[in-house]
Amino acid sequence: MIKLKRVYEQADDSDGFRVLVDRLWPRGVSKEEAKLNEWLRDIAPSDELRKWFGHDPDKWTEFERRYRGELASKEELVNKLFEDAKGEDITLLYASRETKHNNVVVLKNVLEERMSQLKSR
Repeated sequence: MIKLKRVYEQADDSDGFRVLVDRLWPRGVSKEEAKLNEWLRDIAPSDELRKWFGHDPDKWTEFERRYRGELASKEELVNKLFEDAKGEDITLLYASRETKHNNVVVLKNVLEERMSQLKSR
């Protein structure tokens, strides 16, 4: 199971493998408070794409297309995430207040599609 959670929310045992998937470290959160298993900053959108998008809902469809393109070239990071989680639930952590138009939504969909492909083999 893949869950989404703001890094500012309290960690919970049910989170499983906690991985921060933002390129920038969240303001006001210490590494101890974050209780991360991993920080995969390179799986986040490129700085160029992140700045272009700016969480603008009108750019969402194009952002999703471009970010999926970036993720296609980061196959090793997607594989690493699954390997490091070792079958645990995965909680993708992010800092943004925006919950619908956010890179973690795209990443979660890509990971779930990947899991579905692996199961069907």
